[in-house]
Amino acid sequence: MSGNQKSKGKMEQAKGKAKETVGRVLGNERMTAEGRTEQSKGDARQAKEKMKDVFKR
Repeated sequence: MSGNQKSKGKMEQAKGKAKETVGRVLGNERMTAEGRTEQSKGDARQAKEKMKDVFKR
């Protein structure tokens, strides 16, 4: 289960980065902000899973 959540986090980060880049290229500030938000969600999910791993040991 933990691996699945980690991969979800990575996907959110990648999707957010792509959205942010496209938003910048198009000059769309809303899309850029949405991309940053998705990246933050991915970062948070990754951090949560890393903490779980630390406490499992």
